[in-house]
Amino acid sequence: MSFEGSRILVTGASKGIGSVVAAELAERGAAVFALSRTGTPAVHGNIEGVAVDLTDATALEEAVRARLPLDGLVNCAGVVEVEPFLETGVDNLRTTMDVNLVAPFRLGQLVAGDCVARGRSASIVNVSSIAADVGTPGHAAYCASKAALDSLTRVMAVELGQYGIRTNTVNPVVTWTPMAQKAWSDPHKAAGMKARIPLGRFAEPEEVAAAVRYLLSEEASMINGISLPVDGGFRAG
Repeated sequence: MSFEGSRILVTGASKGIGSVVAAELAERGAAVFALSRTGTPAVHGNIEGVAVDLTDATALEEAVRARLPLDGLVNCAGVVEVEPFLETGVDNLRTTMDVNLVAPFRLGQLVAGDCVARGRSASIVNVSSIAADVGTPGHAAYCASKAALDSLTRVMAVELGQYGIRTNTVNPVVTWTPMAQKAWSDPHKAAGMKARIPLGRFAEPEEVAAAVRYLLSEEASMINGISLPVDGGFRAG
């Protein structure tokens, strides 16, 4: 699965799923623009680290426009603040939506709009979650943001498909990243979740990255508008 000559932007690339996606795309020949709040160390010669706050619309637009044209976009950046529904503050909801939904929305517009203007095809992958359609205690804001991201993705697929732009989501179960460790570090809580996963464990970032690579690639050239579970059978039970 080669990405030789492709130009791909990856958000949330300083850690977790995003860092693995960026590194593996670079190893397969892509020029990767790795966005994060602090900038991503250049662990591979094909990676350019870009420091930008995704909630700063002006800075985000400037960072993206300076790196167009692009052949692919992977929205990996995400935040979660675990709070019971009755205690979830509006500020938490707004921040979660800004990062998990508004940033992919705007990035999608910037990348796809440029591709349409240039007559280029592209692939966009939004990293969502099983939380998009499974209620998870303490994750009201997060679940709402991911459900909205899945809906947005379907609209993008329908509207942008005519231009050769495919848009899909990858929906993993709990993936053992620093963000997940914050939410699932309690062994008792983690054991309860793992018991609902037929494979009996959480996902690894590399397993999610493999699904992202597939949807980005030409091997998925007729796949558009899907939400691909990477959940060890969670939703089959």
